[in-house]
Amino acid sequence: MTDTAGRPPGPGPSATGNGPRRRRRRLLRNSALAAAVLLLAAAGAGWAVYARLSANITADEAAAAELARYERERPTALVRGAQNILLIGSDTRAGDGNQAYGKGIRGERSDTTILLHLAAGRAGATAVSLPRDLMVDIPSCRRADGRRSDPVFAMFNHAFEVGGSACTVRTAELLTGIRIDHHLVVDFSGFKEMVDAVDGVRVCLKEPVDDKAAKLRLPAGKVTLDGEQALGYVRARKSLGNGSDTERMDRQQRFLGALVDKVRGDDVLLNPVKLYPLLDAATSALTTDPELASLRGLYQLARGLRDIPTAQVRFLTVPRKSYVYDANRDQLVEPEAEELFARLRADQPVAVSRENSPGVPRRDTGAGGPDGPSPVPTFRGYTASEHTCE
Repeated sequence: MTDTAGRPPGPGPSATGNGPRRRRRRLLRNSALAAAVLLLAAAGAGWAVYARLSANITADEAAAAELARYERERPTALVRGAQNILLIGSDTRAGDGNQAYGKGIRGERSDTTILLHLAAGRAGATAVSLPRDLMVDIPSCRRADGRRSDPVFAMFNHAFEVGGSACTVRTAELLTGIRIDHHLVVDFSGFKEMVDAVDGVRVCLKEPVDDKAAKLRLPAGKVTLDGEQALGYVRARKSLGNGSDTERMDRQQRFLGALVDKVRGDDVLLNPVKLYPLLDAATSALTTDPELASLRGLYQLARGLRDIPTAQVRFLTVPRKSYVYDANRDQLVEPEAEELFARLRADQPVAVSRENSPGVPRRDTGAGGPDGPSPVPTFRGYTASEHTCE
C-alpha cells in the first residue's frame, strides 16, 4: 500500500509507543498548568486576605502631621531597640455599635490610656495605666475644626476630647518625658469584637455582679465573658470593688493579662482558623499611626511580643493619689512617679507585686554593677500570668 503521495505508510502508534508518550506529556503539561493555577489562586487569596486586613486599619494621618509640627519639642528616644506605644481606648459614641453606651454624649474622650514599654531585645514588657482623672498640663492642640486650644491644667482624658490622639500623645510625653514611638486607638465596638473573636475570656469573681448601669449580671466564681460582658466588666465602677478608678484600672489590667494568656494558650497565633477572625476584628477596630497602619507593621510589632513569657508582661498604674484640691481627681505621687518614668526612659527593669500599696514602690535588690547590687523598685501591679482565681 502507498499513501496519496506514493510513499509506503509509516509505522503506527502501536509500533513505536509515541502515542502513550504524547499522552503522558500532555498529562504532565496539564498537571503542571493545574498546579500553577492552584498556586496562583492560593497566592491571590493570600494577597486578598492581606490586602483586606491591611485596608481595615485606619491610618491616623492627621495626628502624624500634628506630631511632626512639634517634632523639636518632643522627647528623644534614649535606648535603641526599645519602643513605647500609647494604647488609647476611645469612649466615642460614633460609629456602629457605640451609640448604646451613652445617649446624648458628644465628642469622645480617652476612657482608658496605657503606656506600653517594650524592652530592647524584647526581654519584657511593661504596661502603665495613666488614670483618666489625673490632673496634668495639656499643651495647645489642634482641634477637629482647625482651631487651636489654649494650654490648660485639666484631667488627662480632656486631651483626647480637645485634640484627639496627637494631643494625647503630646500630653503623655509632656507628663513622662518618654518618647512615644507609636499609638493605637480602639473603640468600644472593636474591643467587644476582639473578645468575641477568641471565644471569650475567663475571669474570676469573688461575688456576683448586678450592675444595671453596665448592663452586667454575672454569678460568682469562674465566668467566661463574651465581648459585651467584657466591656461592661472593664468599665464598671459602682458594682465592682470600692468604686474607685484605681480599682477599675486594676481590673482592666487583670483582664488584659487574661486576654494575653488566652491568645497564647489557645495557640491562636499559630492557627489560621482562629487567627483570621481575631486579626479581622482587631484591624477593623484600630486607628494607628501611619507606620503601623498595615498588617506588616502590626506583625513586626507582634513578632517581638510573642516570645515574651507572661511572667515578664507587667501591668501597673502610675503612682497616684487623690488630688489635693478635689478628692474625685488624681495627682502623681512624687518622686515615685518620676522614678518610674526615668527607668522606662532608660529601659531599666521594674517589678510588680500585688502586696504593694498604690503609689508606694518597694525596693528589692537585683543584679547591679561593680559596686554591688542596685535597688529595683517594685510597684503595685500584676503580671499576665497572675489572673487566675485565688
